[in-house]
Amino acid sequence: MSRTVFCQNLNKDAEGLAFQLYPGEVGKRIFDNISKEAWGNWQKKQTMLINEKKMNMMNPDDRAFLEKSMVEYLFEGKEPEIEGYVPPSK
Repeated sequence: MSRTVFCQNLNKDAEGLAFQLYPGEVGKRIFDNISKEAWGNWQKKQTMLINEKKMNMMNPDDRAFLEKSMVEYLFEGKEPEIEGYVPPSK
């Protein structure tokens, strides 16, 4: 059974995530306000960021940086800076 959320990233009603994929308050906010589609878009960018910056997910600083980038992307529409990546124009 899919659920619909008003996606703050895409600015439209869209299919929500099936369950909370990220822990804590941020995860709840994402679950309540971000669609499956927007989350998928973020996952691609997250992978590029981790690879480009050679991040280590065991490192708390890297995790904090990623979380900040995720919140800025999902809720503020701010593209992460990924070298050589140009976001498609809207």
